[in-house]
Amino acid sequence: MVLNAITWNVDPEIFSLFGRSIRWYSLLFGVGLVLFGPWIMNKMWVREKLNQEWLYPKLFWYVMISTVLGARLGHCLFYDPQFYLANPVEIFKIWEGGLASHGGTLGIIIACWIYSRKVTHKSILWILDRLAVPTGLVAAMIRLGNLFNSEIFGRTTDLPWAFRFVRSAEYHRLVPDGISGCHPTQIYEAICYLIVFGICLLLYWKADAARRYSGLIVGFFLTGVFASRLIIEQVKIVQEPWELNLIQDIGLNMGQLLSIPFVVVGIWLMIRALRNPINTQIVNK
Repeated sequence: MVLNAITWNVDPEIFSLFGRSIRWYSLLFGVGLVLFGPWIMNKMWVREKLNQEWLYPKLFWYVMISTVLGARLGHCLFYDPQFYLANPVEIFKIWEGGLASHGGTLGIIIACWIYSRKVTHKSILWILDRLAVPTGLVAAMIRLGNLFNSEIFGRTTDLPWAFRFVRSAEYHRLVPDGISGCHPTQIYEAICYLIVFGICLLLYWKADAARRYSGLIVGFFLTGVFASRLIIEQVKIVQEPWELNLIQDIGLNMGQLLSIPFVVVGIWLMIRALRNPINTQIVNK
C-alpha cells in the first residue's frame, strides 16, 4: 500500500458545446494530428523544396482519414470482433471511444502505399521515412489524452509516482479501497514516444537519414514505439476480459502480440537501410 500516490481527479471534459462535450482527449488528438504534425511536415517539405501539392491537401487527407479509420477498425476487429461484426452500425460510433494504435499504424501504411502510387510515384519508404518524424509526437499527445480520460493505465504498484484514477470505474474495480495507486502507463508510453520523436528528428535533420538511408527512420520508429509498447504492456491491465485467457496460454496480451510484427519489420528495415545506403550523388542530380 502506498499512501503518497498521486490522486488523479482531472475532469476529462473541458466544456460542453451544443450538448456535445469537448474533451481533452479530442483536443490533444486533434492538435497533434491537425496542427503539430502538418507543421513539422511543412518544415520538411520546405527544407527539401518538395511539391507543396503533395502535402496539402493530398497527404493531409490521406493521413487524417487512414488514422481514424484504421484505429477504429483496429479496435473493433482486434479487441471485440464478435460484438462489432454482429452489430456493424456500432463501428461508426467513434465518439463512444475505442481506437487502437496498431490499427491506426496499419491504416497509415496502407494509405501511404496508395499515396505513393497515385501522388509521388516514389517508394513507399520515401514518404514513411518523412511521416514517421512527427508521428511520435502525435502518439505521445494521444497517450496524454488517455491520461486525461483516466483510461489504459496499469496494475497496482507501491512506486511513489503511482496514480489513483479516482474517476475511473475500472480503477475502483481494481482497487476497491481506493487507497493503492496504479502504474500511469499513459505517461510511460508518452515519454517513450517523445524520445522516439526526438531521435527521428535528429536522424532527419542532423543525419539526413531520409535521403541517405531509405527506411532507416521508419524502421527506428516502428522498433522504438512497439518495443516500448511490448515492455509497458507487462504492467498494464487488460483491455478486454478474454485477454486473460490469451495471457494464460501464451504469456502475451493482444497489444503485445500485435506489436511483435512491427518490431520485427522495424529491425529488418534498419538493417536493410544501413546495408544499402542511397547514392546521394545520384539523388542530388
